[in-house]
Amino acid sequence: MTDTLTIPRPDDWHLHLRDGDMLKGVVAHTAEHFARAIIMPNLVPPVVTGADAAAYRDRILAALPASMTFEPLMTLYLTEATEADDVAQAHASGLVKAVKLYPAGATTNSQSGVSNFDNVQGVLERMAEIGLPLCVHGEVTDADIDIFDREAVFIDRVLDPLRKRVPGLRVVMEHVTTADAVAYVQTDTSGNLAATITTHHLIINRNHILAGGIRPHYYCLPVAKREKHRLALRAAACAGDERFFLGTDSAPHTDAAKLLPCGCAGIFTAPNTMSCLAHVFEEDGALARLEGFASRNGPAFYRLPVNSEEMRLTRQSEPVRYPELVETGAGNVTVFDPGFDLFWRVGP
Repeated sequence: MTDTLTIPRPDDWHLHLRDGDMLKGVVAHTAEHFARAIIMPNLVPPVVTGADAAAYRDRILAALPASMTFEPLMTLYLTEATEADDVAQAHASGLVKAVKLYPAGATTNSQSGVSNFDNVQGVLERMAEIGLPLCVHGEVTDADIDIFDREAVFIDRVLDPLRKRVPGLRVVMEHVTTADAVAYVQTDTSGNLAATITTHHLIINRNHILAGGIRPHYYCLPVAKREKHRLALRAAACAGDERFFLGTDSAPHTDAAKLLPCGCAGIFTAPNTMSCLAHVFEEDGALARLEGFASRNGPAFYRLPVNSEEMRLTRQSEPVRYPELVETGAGNVTVFDPGFDLFWRVGP
């Protein structure tokens, strides 16, 4: 049995850091393990312009402990008022690495998202011209569509027609949760489509949320699906397919916000993601492919170099201990509990 693994320092291609006291309380947990991360722009107000992104990047770097190195990769929030020229300028400056599409009302702070896709056609066409990826939260929000079907319906009703209208657009389907999404990526031959998979969707299915009582700390959007979908995600992640890579969607909310009668969606996985992933890949006999999933496939799609710094993971005989919660100035945040002991430790 392998007990050590050395890989290029990984990146997180989908991350929520929030702002203010929450940002200050959580950013170090990502920077401890990850060299770079695609930063989600769904603040209040959202990060819409290049100037917004520059200011947010400065706040992230100011919150980072002086001893840590970390590069936030900034994104813009696509609205129906987004200007193509501003997007192109922000990309040309090197500041912005992607634009994020939230269907209006799909998830946390998505009220400013897109309802009429005709109104963003010009922006998408400019993005295709300059090679700027569109990161997609792939769910419809129609009230008559079951929450467990919203990803599959989004592919048919929204994503596939959109990609046909703008065939050169580079798209990342973020936090895919279904066998339908996996198959859609796997059958694409354009080279312009990829998908991120979260740590928690590799581990939990909808029973973890609902069976035997409601567990709000496992509630996220897109919501975890049936076991057959979780297994499809694990097969895709562990197969070595370069179109799939890690995006944790680590999304901190205070425990008070998670435990409300209408609690927030999001799971905070930043502290223990790499230990969880090593467990999953080892369990599936694919430990050698963790490097591709966590360290190589994402940079390849985003046309960035692989990190030169390395990370060492060591399998120890006693479980690794992670805190149950992280204290922030905004309130306590519960750390994801995978439901099993973790034996892979990050570090020397």
